[in-house]
This record gives sequence, C-alpha cells and structure tokens, in this order.
Amino acid sequence: MPFSSLNDPSSHSVPNRRVLVIDDNADAADTLVAIRSLLGHDAVAAHSGVEGLRAAEKQHPDVVFLDIGMPGMNGFEVAVAMRQIAGLETVRIVALTAWRDEATRERAKSAGFDMHLTKPTSIEVIEEIIIES
Repeated sequence: MPFSSLNDPSSHSVPNRRVLVIDDNADAADTLVAIRSLLGHDAVAAHSGVEGLRAAEKQHPDVVFLDIGMPGMNGFEVAVAMRQIAGLETVRIVALTAWRDEATRERAKSAGFDMHLTKPTSIEVIEEIIIES
C-alpha cells in the first residue's frame, strides 16, 4: 500500500467540497476548517451568524456546519435566513452543537437543518457527511 499524507490531498479519493463552519467559538471553528482544508476541501470559518450568511452567499458551500447557541443571531435564525438566499435553498445544513435535547432537535428540523450532531463529534463522522454532500 502506498504511503499517503494528510498534507497531500491528491493522495485521497475524497471529492473536494466547499465547507462552511459557523461557530462563535473561533478555536473550534478554525480547527475544524484547518482539518478540512488539509483533506483537500475548500473550508471557510465564520464566527457569527451574520458573518456566516455573508460567507455562504460568497462561497455557496456544499455543506454548512452551524452552531445553534450563538449570541446575536442564533443558529436557528441563520438556518431560516440561509434557506431564503437564492442558490442556497438546498445546501446541506448540519447542526453542530452542545444542545442535544429532543426539543432542540425538533426546532432545528423546523428551522431547516438537515442533520443534528452533538459536540464533540468525531472527525470521521464529519468527513462522511461532507463526502455525502
């Protein structure tokens, strides 16, 4: 088996995807983006809901990992607004949050989220979601 490196995206059979991570925890968002970038994806971080909507309009991501509990514009509001932007109506929006109760899951579904993951989530699960997008 040939040696492959995380630093060499051509060594992977993973398709390149546009990934947007929206989380007010800059360290968490930036780390996730760095790992996705190493795997060959076009990954961008935004640290607020408003910044995330601007980035989504610019990048037109294949998948968005969106925190729910953010100050200002929360993840529910961002998901609803994103679904109203031309060209983003069908983007895959995944909640990546510490909120795990059933009421939050139902509210996320109503707001337009496609999936709900609770933190911490494994890198493998995140990569699988990206590949399926």
